[in-house]
Amino acid sequence: MAKKDKKNIEAVEGTNLVEEKVEDSKVETKAAADTKATNKDAKDDKNSKKDAKKSKKNKDKKSIGQKSKELYSELKKVSWPTFGKVVKNTCVVLLVVTVCTLLLFGADRLFFWLFGLLMG
Repeated sequence: MAKKDKKNIEAVEGTNLVEEKVEDSKVETKAAADTKATNKDAKDDKNSKKDAKKSKKNKDKKSIGQKSKELYSELKKVSWPTFGKVVKNTCVVLLVVTVCTLLLFGADRLFFWLFGLLMG
């Protein structure tokens, strides 16, 4: 039995060595895969940066047709006043400008007259 036990022990030790080698190769394979993944991630980052730059350039270089379509769609969103409202607001602006002009002109004439009295 001693010989059989010895053979069994050697067989078990051999099995352990094989298992260790398999585990080592798995670790090496995993490390290589991690390295490849890291390299791939780095390449993907570079590619994504390049794609971002390209898309930004493409956004800047829109055709005239695309720009006019966007302009037209934005103009549709504007709430345009009626003609009567435009005329009314224009009259209010002209009235305010006229009143301010008259006030400034009156203040200027008043100061001119006061300056003339002081200089005699």
